This record gives sequence, C-alpha cells and structure tokens, in this order.
Amino acid sequence: MAAATVPLMPDAEDVRRIALSLPDTTEKTAWNMPTFRVAGKMFATLPEDETSIAVRCPKEEREELVLAEPGKFWIAGHEAQFAWVRTRLAALEDEEELRDILADSWRQAAPPRLLEEHPELGRPAD
Repeated sequence: MAAATVPLMPDAEDVRRIALSLPDTTEKTAWNMPTFRVAGKMFATLPEDETSIAVRCPKEEREELVLAEPGKFWIAGHEAQFAWVRTRLAALEDEEELRDILADSWRQAAPPRLLEEHPELGRPAD
C-alpha cells in the first residue's frame, strides 16, 4: 500500500518560480528583498525571512479578506495606506492557491496590452 503524499507548503522558491512564469515579469532586489515586477510595476515582494509575500489587493477588499482568513492574510502597518496585503506561505492550501494569488496581483499591475495578450490569465474583477 502506497503512503499518502502530503502536499508541501509553498516556499520562497515556489513564489519565485511562479512569479517569473507570468508574462513580462522580472525580479529585482529592492529594500533588501526580492520584488517581482510586470512591465516594471511591482506586484509582489518576499519580505523578511521569506515566509510570507506581499501582493497587490484593492483597499476595499483587504479588510474583508483579513477578517475572513486572519491566519492567512494581514496588513503590515507600514503598508496600511497602500493597496497591499500580506499572505503567510505556511497558511496556503497548495501551490495552486499561491499561483492564483500571484496571478491576481499580476493582473492588477499589468498594462492593458499584456492583459489582452494573455486572456488565459483572466481579467481583474470590476
């Protein structure tokens, strides 16, 4: 009988691999941490000890997200005035959830030209 496989929680290398797989994405070190940018516009960072990510999130959605899943999402004090939210990598269900979060943030930063060229990545919700 084969042992059940337990999915591993996503880590910093998964963040890097998935982020860089998104169209026109580059990695750049800023504030002593890896940041990921689409067409030069930042959409994700790997702050502190790389156990979390910061991603774009419309301010009007952040509070609801944090209230719904406080073990997974929070707003860093120095980012409160910006449209960003933090996500604990250990709290993610799997790599697919990480991919969804990064793709959503990518869509918020990507120029219209890239959104049109890559319809498989979907459109941001209005």
